[in-house]
Amino acid sequence: MTPAVLAGVDGSPESTAAAHWAAEEALRRGVPLRLLHAWPWLTDGRAAFAGPEELPVAAQRMLAAAAEDVQSRYPDLTVRTDVVLDAAVDGMVAAAEDAGLLVLGSRGLGGFTGLLVGSVSMAVAGRAAVPVVVVRPTEAGAGPADEREVPEVLVGVDATAPDDAVLDFAFHEAALRGARIRAVHGWDLPPAFAVVGFLPSGVEMAQLQAAEEKSLAAALAAHRERHPDTEVVEHVRLGAARTLVEDSAGAALVVVGRRRRPHDLGPRLGRIAHAVLHHAQAPVAVVPHD
Repeated sequence: MTPAVLAGVDGSPESTAAAHWAAEEALRRGVPLRLLHAWPWLTDGRAAFAGPEELPVAAQRMLAAAAEDVQSRYPDLTVRTDVVLDAAVDGMVAAAEDAGLLVLGSRGLGGFTGLLVGSVSMAVAGRAAVPVVVVRPTEAGAGPADEREVPEVLVGVDATAPDDAVLDFAFHEAALRGARIRAVHGWDLPPAFAVVGFLPSGVEMAQLQAAEEKSLAAALAAHRERHPDTEVVEHVRLGAARTLVEDSAGAALVVVGRRRRPHDLGPRLGRIAHAVLHHAQAPVAVVPHD
């Protein structure tokens, strides 16, 4: 049986957006939707006035309301609900082990311009064993912002070390949507230019650009063969995170990778995934890979 799509719900507008985005994804995949609340992650104020024995009941009411809201919009979808008695991050990470995909709201921190993803979503995206999609309220069901004729799934590709898990996920999502792939490879100047302290000439830049374009084409060759019906656009430019963020306007989904770590020490998200999560103008999928 194909694993369900899991959405974290806490009663906030951001989690409502995530639930609706997850519902559409579950319908595309032909699987059930599971709405999950990790108690006591309630945000409507009731938790401050309820006794410990009452909080799971309050969580069940909130989940039931969320399920009713989703079911009314997607009547053909099977919707299940669960309360996990654990902290938000640990509960979501553990529950995701049985899911095919985990969808969360952004819960951005107010007062910090551009920091659009909260600490819970960032932590879960950095630890979950399955792909995690982070959705902002305006993104759910809104469609491409610039009304592109063909929807696009953006995928960040490290052409020097492409990962099949990330590319497989992106191509699968494109196929589900009838979308094209925009494969984005951002490159940096070789360290030698920083050492000597000058920028390459126009001719040297053109040569570097051509080499990076060749690397990206090679990285995508096998996936193009496996998905002959999926249109692929290759975009190579100086600066990886900036290119992905700028290309994200109007995209159906942005896909980035996150390397699995054997221990809990150090940052769990790389700089590109971190920047794209905070600044992209579309839902962002973080795909773990070895």
